[in-house]
Amino acid sequence: MTASLEVVALEPTPDQWRWSFGGGEPLLTVAPGTVVELTTEDCYAGKVRSVDDLPSVVCRFPYLNPVTGPIAVEGAEPGDTLAVHLVDIAPARDWAVSSTFPHFGALTTTHSTAMLHDPLEELVWLYEVDRERGTCLFRPRRGGPEVELPLDPMHGTIGVAPASGEVFASITPGAHGGNMDTPEMRAGTTAYFGVNVPGGQLSIGDGHCRQGEGEVCGTAVESAMRTVVVVDLVKGGGPAWPRLETDEFLASTGSVRPLEDAYRVSQHDLVTWAAELTGWDRLDALQLVSQAGLAPAGNVVDTNYTMLAKLAKRYLPGAVAADGVHQRLRETAAAYLAQR
Repeated sequence: MTASLEVVALEPTPDQWRWSFGGGEPLLTVAPGTVVELTTEDCYAGKVRSVDDLPSVVCRFPYLNPVTGPIAVEGAEPGDTLAVHLVDIAPARDWAVSSTFPHFGALTTTHSTAMLHDPLEELVWLYEVDRERGTCLFRPRRGGPEVELPLDPMHGTIGVAPASGEVFASITPGAHGGNMDTPEMRAGTTAYFGVNVPGGQLSIGDGHCRQGEGEVCGTAVESAMRTVVVVDLVKGGGPAWPRLETDEFLASTGSVRPLEDAYRVSQHDLVTWAAELTGWDRLDALQLVSQAGLAPAGNVVDTNYTMLAKLAKRYLPGAVAADGVHQRLRETAAAYLAQR
């Protein structure tokens, strides 16, 4: 690496995994602009390794969804914006798993959606991951054709320490980020988080080889990951909810219940963001977002639901988000990838 490109590694041992956002001391402190090479374990903490390993038997509740971190960023203060660019996300193993859980998922009885019928059966699927070909293989448990799916690696869980000294379980998404489970959180995306505590305290985990919008069964193609991020700081301007930027889109998130309020939060944030970036009146921004916006689901299974509101940047003439940090971090990512 060049002398100007600072690269550090973070590979926590199981005793260093965290199960929450907030309340913990950082495992690592970095300067803004640092490239971090890190590892994450899957949502089962690596304990589900075959179709016979039922999560309710081999996993210890509530120790699910471990995250790597926290990572403190020098100079980050409440009110600032923490920018996290996902450079590379790669499965760490040649297999991944998914499952149905009793009382968890969008199409079953849960603790908060009480029904008299039995919950879905607990079942595990083992996926063969071909990292060279970029595929994962779906094998049905009870007959029928196998289906080869393209890898689309992403992180379901990423965020910062919450405000007001609160601590949230890693499975819970909210204004701090957390378990948003959006497939948009893939390599090439820059995520923006409002800093709530000194250092910001970034954590990341819950790698998915791929996931459909909504994560309807409750789990994705869950995998341990080797991930590279660039972490940067924009002074001030901390968003109320996590925001995303890619080369083509801006997106806002909302993570609450019920689902329609998650939709409203994300749309409200995108409308106000578009107005700020362009100088439009808020109702003009509402009109434009209404006609050109997209609304992909993140998750409809977690303790809070997550919705996104997306708008193509070509509809925002002259707009530059977060002082142009996305483009700068893309250049840092390109320099890193060219030299590793």
